[in-house]
Amino acid sequence: MSNNTRTNVKSTEHLVTTYYPLVLVIIGTLLNLLTLIIFYRSTFRNTKKQPIIHYMRAIAIFDIFMLYGWNLDHYLSSKHGFILLTYSIVTCKIFGFLNYVAGQSTAWLRVFICFDRYLLSSRLRRPWCSREKGVLMIISCIIILVTLFNFHFLIFACFYRPNGTINPNAQLYQIYPLWNNINLGVYNCIPFIFMVIFNSGIIYHLIKRRHVRIIQQSQIQHRTISITLVITTFLFLIMTIPATIVAAFFFTTRTTSLAKILDSILYTYHITSFPLYLTTFKEFRWEFIKMVTCKNNNRRIVPAQVAIAIVRTLNQL
Repeated sequence: MSNNTRTNVKSTEHLVTTYYPLVLVIIGTLLNLLTLIIFYRSTFRNTKKQPIIHYMRAIAIFDIFMLYGWNLDHYLSSKHGFILLTYSIVTCKIFGFLNYVAGQSTAWLRVFICFDRYLLSSRLRRPWCSREKGVLMIISCIIILVTLFNFHFLIFACFYRPNGTINPNAQLYQIYPLWNNINLGVYNCIPFIFMVIFNSGIIYHLIKRRHVRIIQQSQIQHRTISITLVITTFLFLIMTIPATIVAAFFFTTRTTSLAKILDSILYTYHITSFPLYLTTFKEFRWEFIKMVTCKNNNRRIVPAQVAIAIVRTLNQL
C-alpha cells in the first residue's frame, strides 16, 4: 500500500471517528425526542391500559442522556482537543456519573420490559407489578438504585494533579478501569442474561397458547411486542458488549481508533428505538403517520358542529 493510500485511509478514518459521534448526538436526540413525543400522543395516553409505555418513555429519555457522555467526548477530543471528563472538576464529576447511570438505567429498563411481557404472557390476569402504579414504582426504584450505586462519582471522583490537570479517578481508590469491569456486568452481561431468559419464556408461552381462542387478541398484541423485544435483545448483544469488553479489559488513557469505532456502534444502539418501533410496532407507526400528515380525530369536530346547528335551526322553524 502506497503512502498516499495510507494517508487517505487515515484521513477518512479520522473524519469518521471525529464527526460520527456528533451525528449520533444530533440524530439520536431528534429521534428519541420524536419517540417521546409520539408516546405522549392520544393513542398512548391511556397508560392504565398499557403501562409498558412508561418504560418506553423512560428509555427514550435515558437514551438521549447516553449520547452526551463518552460519545460526545470522542468528537470533542478529536476536533477541539479536550474532553468533558477532564475539562473541569464539575464536568468531570457530572459526566463521569452520567456515563454509567444512563447506560445502566436504560439496560435495566429494557430488562423489566421483558419481565413485564413475560408476566402478561404467562398469566391471564395482570399482576400488580404490571399495572401502572407497579410499573412507575419499578422505574423509580431502578433510577434510585442506579443513582446510589454510582453516587460515589459525585463525592470522591476527580481531583487536581500537582501540574494543574484533572485526574478523573478518586484519591482514595482507583476508579478506572475498576468501574469499567463492574459496568460490564451491570450494564451488559447480567441484563442480557435476564433479557434472554424472559424473552425465551415469552416465546414459550405464546407457542403454548396459540390454539386458545380466549386470549387470541392478547396473543397478537404480545407477539408484536415480543418481536420488538427479541430484536432489541439481539442488537443489545452485538452492538454494546464488544465496546464494554474493550473498555473493561483493554483500558488505556489514550482512546484508540478501534475503541472509538466500537463505542460508536454501542451508541448507535441507543438511537435504534425509533426505527425499530416504526417497523415492528403498528400503533406507533400509525401515530407517527398521523402526526406527520397532520391528521387527528379533531377533523370530525366541524361536521358535528354543523349537524348541531342544522338541528337547532329546524327546531326553531
